[in-house]
Amino acid sequence: MPVYWSIMGVHDIKARSLEGDPIDLGSFAGKTLLVVNVASDCGFTPQYAGLQRLHERLGPRGFAVIGFPCNQFGEQEPGGAEEIVSFCQRNYGVTFPILEKGDVNGPDRHPLFEELTKAPNHKGEAGDVRWNFEKFLVTPDGEPVVRFSTKLEPEDPRVVDVIEQHLPA
Repeated sequence: MPVYWSIMGVHDIKARSLEGDPIDLGSFAGKTLLVVNVASDCGFTPQYAGLQRLHERLGPRGFAVIGFPCNQFGEQEPGGAEEIVSFCQRNYGVTFPILEKGDVNGPDRHPLFEELTKAPNHKGEAGDVRWNFEKFLVTPDGEPVVRFSTKLEPEDPRVVDVIEQHLPA
């Protein structure tokens, strides 16, 4: 199991893009983020379209979507980096950042999800990710504040309303 130094919040985490480039999540400080564990071969994969529209529509107001491919749920993200990038761009025109594929649960859970899984859902429950396309809202200060169910579409008014409440002033 990899050892990580003490993490203070989402903005303190280092990651890699799907292409392997280093990403300092601190570079997103001041933006509201929607981090989503994604998969290319899932019944919820069409949510990529709504995520992209949100990214485009709210981006100018200090918002970004970040995708995190994961193969832990029904092995629905089996491809490598090139395959995932090609699929997302070809089928959904994705322009938001997608991080390197990794685990969201278990002993090899990425440090990002160590932080995100502290956020409660609408029932007040935190903990492990339950399925692909679970969505986590992070404030401009880097605090995970809420998670949205897989079944809740990204453009559902309940999601958009909470995002808009947390957009930077």
